[in-house]
Amino acid sequence: MSRTFLGMPGIPHGTGNLGGEEPFPRSAARHLADHQMRANLANATGTIRAKRASVVSELPDWEELRESGRAVKEATMARLDEHLVELERRVTERGGTVHWARDAAEANRIVTDLVRATGAEEVVKVKSMATQEIGLNEALEEAGVTAWETDLAELIVQLGDDRPSHILVPAIHRNRTEIRRIFLETMPGVDPDLTDDPRQLAMAARAYLRERFLRAKVAISGANFAVAETGTLAVVESEGNGRMCLTLPDTLITVMGIEKTVPTWRDLEVFLQTLPRSSTGERMNPYTSTWTGVTPGDGPGEFHLVLLDNGRTAALADPTGRQALHCIRCSACLNVCPVYERTGGHAYGSVYPGPIGAVLSPQLTGVEANPSLPYASTLCGACYEVCPVAIDIPSILVDLRGRQVESDRRPSAERIAFGAVARVMSPPRLWRSAQRLTRLGRLLARGRATLPAALPPPLSKWTRTRDLPTPPSETFTRRWARDHGDRT
Repeated sequence: MSRTFLGMPGIPHGTGNLGGEEPFPRSAARHLADHQMRANLANATGTIRAKRASVVSELPDWEELRESGRAVKEATMARLDEHLVELERRVTERGGTVHWARDAAEANRIVTDLVRATGAEEVVKVKSMATQEIGLNEALEEAGVTAWETDLAELIVQLGDDRPSHILVPAIHRNRTEIRRIFLETMPGVDPDLTDDPRQLAMAARAYLRERFLRAKVAISGANFAVAETGTLAVVESEGNGRMCLTLPDTLITVMGIEKTVPTWRDLEVFLQTLPRSSTGERMNPYTSTWTGVTPGDGPGEFHLVLLDNGRTAALADPTGRQALHCIRCSACLNVCPVYERTGGHAYGSVYPGPIGAVLSPQLTGVEANPSLPYASTLCGACYEVCPVAIDIPSILVDLRGRQVESDRRPSAERIAFGAVARVMSPPRLWRSAQRLTRLGRLLARGRATLPAALPPPLSKWTRTRDLPTPPSETFTRRWARDHGDRT
């Protein structure tokens, strides 16, 4: 695969697990009924928010770090092709092999062929959003290869035949009782007296995974960052499972989105300060692993880096939406989002949920493939306030909504309604006549602050989820004329 596909016209949009067939409003309505899931999310996100706020407040230069992260990402994206060529050269110099993948299918084929070449029938995996995005586990399964997730939360999801619902904590929608039940039902040899004590659950998972670590010949990882000037890859984690995968097997395959590249180690320094605080509420990750190519006698003897496009080049060409590629996958935006907290990650239908998913998934697939996701937001701006690289998510959402509306010219109730409103509001005389009709609303309200919730169709679609305020007794124009005189 040639690296020259970058920047070429006609680059396809992303494929894989980037969008569901069900529109977000319908999916969200169904998940809102899961009260246990909502309670689990509220408890978990509240805890993470408090931890993040505490460690961020310790840094007097947090806003300067945030701006530095934004500037580094913006400058990197402007010369991404050059940095990727430099990264390939440095990785190759140190004994690694670089592969370029246009989309999910090509990436899956490359990884599957590499695993088959080793003769391995199973692999261990470090938590990776990129491999979830392309559906690598499913592709390996079709090829007769078993992939073992080694991150505790990912393992819970895998054993429960579930899907991740959070970027950082995939099993955030599960509580301890549910996790205990999953372990008892799916882990061979687990102690039947296992309790839901977190330490006991972690020890059970450790015992289950240890033998898989020791016998695995191939490991697959993602990467949080890649330093172009040296060809160094970095993975940050909290459990140590990643360190085991990155050092024990004979072959290591890393699948990385091309936007994870940073030019220098000085640039990496910024993100190693902001990422832990924004994600887990820690000053530093317990495990920060870096490796450069292959070192004889130390770690895997064979290293492959798969650079994944899958719609990223198309997103890079968008002046507004390219900000989404700045994301460092900290998940801070999910933890403050009122929509995510109530619907959960599964409602988004994409491997990337929450506010960043609402902008990133449509950017990668094209907005027509995810037309409802840009509306999965209240535009409250909380996501922008906590983003460690200052991605203006609300502005991107508004831009995507505009594009979706412009691309869909089919008649709809909303389009017809707003067209009628525009025609009524344009001539002053007609608008004043319409204002006088609002007196009917006051009769319906019968002295209450809001109109009745059960208005007849089609108004019922609005009032089913919103209050409709009672019209004022006097319009603004009439009050202005009374107080200031009619000077028109």
